[in-house]
Amino acid sequence: MTVVRRPRAAPAGHRPWPLCRRCGGGVALDMGSARTRAWVAGRGVILDVPTVTFPGAGAVYPIRRGSIVDTGGTARMLDRLLGHRLPRLTRPLVVVTAPVLDGFAYRTEARTAVEVLRPRGVLTVPSARAVALAAGADLARPLLVVDIGAHLTEVVLLVDGAVFDARRTALGTGDIDEATPAARVAEAVVDMTTSMLRQDDTSLTADALSRGPLLAGGGALRPDITCRLTGGLHAPLRAVPAPHTAAVRGAAKLLEAAHAHPSTTGTDPPDEHPH
Repeated sequence: MTVVRRPRAAPAGHRPWPLCRRCGGGVALDMGSARTRAWVAGRGVILDVPTVTFPGAGAVYPIRRGSIVDTGGTARMLDRLLGHRLPRLTRPLVVVTAPVLDGFAYRTEARTAVEVLRPRGVLTVPSARAVALAAGADLARPLLVVDIGAHLTEVVLLVDGAVFDARRTALGTGDIDEATPAARVAEAVVDMTTSMLRQDDTSLTADALSRGPLLAGGGALRPDITCRLTGGLHAPLRAVPAPHTAAVRGAAKLLEAAHAHPSTTGTDPPDEHPH
């Protein structure tokens, strides 16, 4: 299990959007170790396919448990899946989801791989925040996001929309078999949440848990996991609609917001500190 505690907030006044006044559309990407999903502006979710590339006779899986292990292979996969689907004369704005933990390494490799799409700019968003955006969650209040993927599970506490605390385990629905029952995945989530509660010297984790964790990923579709989570956490669960595509849909919302931002439309931002 990997742990992160209270990363530094972004500098005041920081604007994350690149200058992109003539962007031609955009792409939202959620690249997991099992599935890659893509949303294209004006078309919605157009891809939900295995994360695999074929450099020779066999298949290669370029992303494993939250890490891009083959950047070139990831680029070839994106080119094969999206290269012919994007207008040639435009350079899209691309938003990519990233695991909360080890996110810097993932973001670096993802930005390199995405260059194959000739982007005007690349934005990254923590998967947990993307899930919250897809759910339309109230980010003004502490929020627990439980994202159970095929080979990676994260429990993330968002405060004011930013990552405040997080845990992860290299375990997911793709690991469930006779040796690793569904109960093991649920126990891992309960253990991570309990650890967060014990180490939190504020009431934020407890407040978020009392509201009910937001549940996403393929694990949200498995009653053998969700029923055990409800009992183990002693809290209501709030599953995101279509939880397996929540991250890419949240990234799509961020993409739409980026195109509407004054830095991309060429309009002046409102006065944030009127006198």
